[in-house]
Amino acid sequence: MVEQHPSTTRPSAQGTVTARDLMTPNPLSLPGSATLPEVLTFLVDTGYSAAPVLDDSGQPIGVVSRTDVVVYERARSAPADGPAGSGAVLRAADLMTPLVFSVAPETAAVELAREMVRLNVHRLFVREGGALIGVVSALDLLRHFSTGD
Repeated sequence: MVEQHPSTTRPSAQGTVTARDLMTPNPLSLPGSATLPEVLTFLVDTGYSAAPVLDDSGQPIGVVSRTDVVVYERARSAPADGPAGSGAVLRAADLMTPLVFSVAPETAAVELAREMVRLNVHRLFVREGGALIGVVSALDLLRHFSTGD
């Protein structure tokens, strides 16, 4: 089930809107062992453009996106000198970008926006004590800033 965001955010006790206030908690993720068809089904069924990929211990090891799938498919359809033809089962861990850009739950909204611009990304994952607890998207920030909160 996809989480719906409230139309307004409530600032934390300090009066500043933070990642914790804006995030979608408990983001859906994929295991590194998920096959390409499973990745595609997940992205289509959830409507997500990307998802964190977790290792066997539940730690984030990367992010797999629709773009990753398109890049793979384009390379696969390249001429014979391309990477196609191995016959191996492709997994999320093979497709993903092996970086997880994350922030602390206390990170202020304006700093989230700065980080997204600096890193050229559409989402930041929220981690607490090493655990993945949420995700803040560019759309979450736009909703917040457009309401004047």
